Amino acid sequence: MNDFSRRTLVKGAGALGLAAGGGLFEFAQAFAQESQWKPEAGATLNVLRWKRFVQAEDDAFMKMVDAFSKAMNVKVNVSNESFDDIQPKASVAANTGQGPDLVWGLFSLPQLFPEKCIKVNDVADYLGKKYGGWLPSPAAYGKYKDDWIAIPVAVNGGLPNYRISAMEKAGFKTFPTDYPSFLELCKALKKNGTPAGMAMGHATGDANGWIHTFLWGHGAYLTDQNDKIIINSPETAKALEYFKALYATFIEGTPSWNDSSNNKAFLAGELYMTNNGISIYVAAKTAGKAGDAKQQAIADDMNHANYPVGPVGKPSDLQLAFPILAFNYSKFPNACKAFMAFMMEADNYNPWLEAAQGYLSQTLNAYASNPVWTADPKTTPFRDASARTLPASGIGPLSPKVAAAIAEFVVVDMVARYCTGQEDLKTTMRTAERQAQRIYR
Repeated sequence: MNDFSRRTLVKGAGALGLAAGGGLFEFAQAFAQESQWKPEAGATLNVLRWKRFVQAEDDAFMKMVDAFSKAMNVKVNVSNESFDDIQPKASVAANTGQGPDLVWGLFSLPQLFPEKCIKVNDVADYLGKKYGGWLPSPAAYGKYKDDWIAIPVAVNGGLPNYRISAMEKAGFKTFPTDYPSFLELCKALKKNGTPAGMAMGHATGDANGWIHTFLWGHGAYLTDQNDKIIINSPETAKALEYFKALYATFIEGTPSWNDSSNNKAFLAGELYMTNNGISIYVAAKTAGKAGDAKQQAIADDMNHANYPVGPVGKPSDLQLAFPILAFNYSKFPNACKAFMAFMMEADNYNPWLEAAQGYLSQTLNAYASNPVWTADPKTTPFRDASARTLPASGIGPLSPKVAAAIAEFVVVDMVARYCTGQEDLKTTMRTAERQAQRIYR
């Protein structure tokens, strides 16, 4: 595929007698002329994506979809589902061979059914060469064995969100960078009536994210590099004791929280530190601009930080990846590939990244210089989310088994059972071990 720009498009559009339209549509016309992926005649794409948390991101995405549809003469239908509903619906489609052509899902969704995905080596190679290469961990979500089976579109950085005044009242001038200090902050927040709280229920993004991050930070993992199950270990025991100490400082109800629970509590002024994307801040700012003084005050008083580093001595983050896959039952594989490539082109991706306002971080190196990361200092910590994260497998290889363990909340449930007193330390580790053995048999 040849490189192209708006200038080359204007020439081509004139030759074809096309109306120029806006900048994005102009680019889409250029893409249609030069793309190596020519949609099948009469192609219609049904796209299932995660439900947006930042309205401006969704608006920018739909403008992108509209430009692609008009320039490529492909009808595109987009449906949205909550984080927790994407995987079940995608699994049904994979098993029945009916449903959406493309699924823009979470974590290692493509690895649940790699044989059902269209191979997209050509799309990944084209984008990687053009935009400075793929970041390693996000790229892992696109691959299975030697093939690309999905395109890692973005990473949602889930980081500590906190109220500045509450942190300072708790005796901290800056956000803690190690686990003991982080625990002390949470204790002080509770004492002051400004509690912390992080999801411990079946919250696909929030709970999996922070719990794996702190588990790995203690050097504990579900499996090792060779897929040997090692969750029942001294390192896990130490991590669980730390989780229980943290849980004792949390606001009530966190074991039943889903991915939107902490957003609501924070914006209601009931929660003063949590892990989340930047969507809480964006929502507060948006409401503030509309005249809500309480929400504006929250936006002014909050900030974000990277996770503290645990005993392993280096970042151990698990961030939420958003790969897009195409099912091999689709009648329009070329249209699917064209759509994937179009999404990631600079004329689309840069404005979309800015519209997300820090909620999404890049998976291709070229986009790390997007101005969204420096326009507002409160956004900057999210810039490196995709570079700091490990894949969902931790130190092991991604596979359908890893995807199943994430989808079944094996690690999250282990932590929740111990923290809430449902099981003792040895029992909860053994339960998680048995669940993993069933998955990895």
